[in-house]
Amino acid sequence: MRRSSRKPVRVRRVDECGSVHEIFEHCLPAFGGAILRRVYSILDRAISMGCPITLSISGPVTVSGQHQAWLIPLLETGWVAYISTTDAVCYHDGHRSLNAHTEDPIYEVPIFGDDGALRDEGVIRVTDMGFAEEVLLDQDKFLSAILQRPEFQTRMTGTELRYRLGAFYAEQECRNGVAPGLLSTCHRLAIPVFVGAPADGSVFLNSMKLWAMKQSGLIPDYAFELDLHAEVFEACAYHYWGLFESEAKALATLILGGGVPKNFNLQPEPALGQVLGLPNVRGYEFDVQVTTAPVTDGSLSSCPPAEAVTWGKVDKETYQQSTESLPADYSTMMPFLVKALLEKHGPREQARLYEKREHLAETLRGAVRENREWLMESLNYAVARP
Repeated sequence: MRRSSRKPVRVRRVDECGSVHEIFEHCLPAFGGAILRRVYSILDRAISMGCPITLSISGPVTVSGQHQAWLIPLLETGWVAYISTTDAVCYHDGHRSLNAHTEDPIYEVPIFGDDGALRDEGVIRVTDMGFAEEVLLDQDKFLSAILQRPEFQTRMTGTELRYRLGAFYAEQECRNGVAPGLLSTCHRLAIPVFVGAPADGSVFLNSMKLWAMKQSGLIPDYAFELDLHAEVFEACAYHYWGLFESEAKALATLILGGGVPKNFNLQPEPALGQVLGLPNVRGYEFDVQVTTAPVTDGSLSSCPPAEAVTWGKVDKETYQQSTESLPADYSTMMPFLVKALLEKHGPREQARLYEKREHLAETLRGAVRENREWLMESLNYAVARP
């Protein structure tokens, strides 16, 4: 390395820092701390540039209360365009607003305690969070009552389901005097909430119950259906908007954990470019992930942004300066990252993409129509069976 390109190691004493932002910039010179500093720096640049951020989040963020500690403050900044998460996150989001469980229904339990005794007591454990089994049973009753309502007896995207569910959660929270949860906040801010594996969770299990009751002749009708094609297309429409219509003409993604939410966040680029064949589609300009999965396990959860470049999911022109993977538990990092970013940046106007989804989907349909020749050719293949 030439001397002129060397970056000197200069630090500041923590007792001379007046904010968390200054600690991130001046007190994390090396090792894992340096990776954390780069994560902060990339998010700082993306926000400064006005890039819409898509957020992928796995893990029990709602049952653990993290949504109220740092996630909702992050969403209220206007920096986040949409969320990709799990059905379980949406399900557990409703527990604190249930009529019979408004006073601290979730409490701490030991990770390495007596789980047999907890089972005997009717206590459900999620890592170090515990709650009574009655909470789940009441949540199921709540969802069953909501899903039977007339406005749900149609085919809709999962984003519409969660938007409508957020409105009911908000009414429960208001009536029972509890703090806003994740879905009610996303409803208020018109932030779309995607779930790439909707059948893997108890919101859908309660829909399955109603479907089974109809199939068995126990109830006269149940017509709710998820339109997965339209939901994936909607995510693609938002990506297309970010690249070609947003002020930044670029997108950033923040990936917390891995699994299906991560892949759903990353798949709009190959859907648009590889599958629909649309020209000039780029991946994310900024990509930051925080994951505990080791890269050697070969899972999608662990693969770094550089690997996503080879798929076109991350922009190959910028990834060496604007991507980072932090090997850490995001629950230990996010309160400090969000606080530091809030210290430096003010809020901006919410994108409110859910309210624009029909217009943005029609824009993308127009691009699909213009690509007719390529798409028609893509339907032909000499398969072995005549």
